[in-house]
Amino acid sequence: MTKQEKYEELLPQVLGLIEGETNAVSVMANVAAMLHDTFGWWWTGFYTASGDQLELGPFQGPVACYRIKRGRGVCGTAWERNETVIVPDVEQFPGHIACSSLSRSEIVVPVHDPQGAVVAVLDIDSKDLGTFDETDRIYLEKLASALSKTVVWG
Repeated sequence: MTKQEKYEELLPQVLGLIEGETNAVSVMANVAAMLHDTFGWWWTGFYTASGDQLELGPFQGPVACYRIKRGRGVCGTAWERNETVIVPDVEQFPGHIACSSLSRSEIVVPVHDPQGAVVAVLDIDSKDLGTFDETDRIYLEKLASALSKTVVWG
């Protein structure tokens, strides 16, 4: 099954799973688990915005950094820019925060509240170089948009 086919199959399942659910922690936990189980990435999870930093939220994978300042690392950069950031080789990303030395590539997708403010980021790491591409961006942004409309943030 291709990556796109996996997303095409997974997206309706995720939408069904989160429909009517408003608790942010619960929804993020199940979404992280579904993505992680489907794709087998190294680390799949969320950081939530709090003041001038991101704080560790629900995730699947090895231990992670507790806090990330705005503009630092891939997560903080995606938050500050308010856009998805794809990094084919984290060693080449200025200021990369190595929560795990086994992480080689990464994608971070902002999640917004209904007013458009970034309330969380979906962070996914792979042990392989160049794992993430435009297909991931498209489908993960669709997923983030669904979270924005479903969850009660704050």
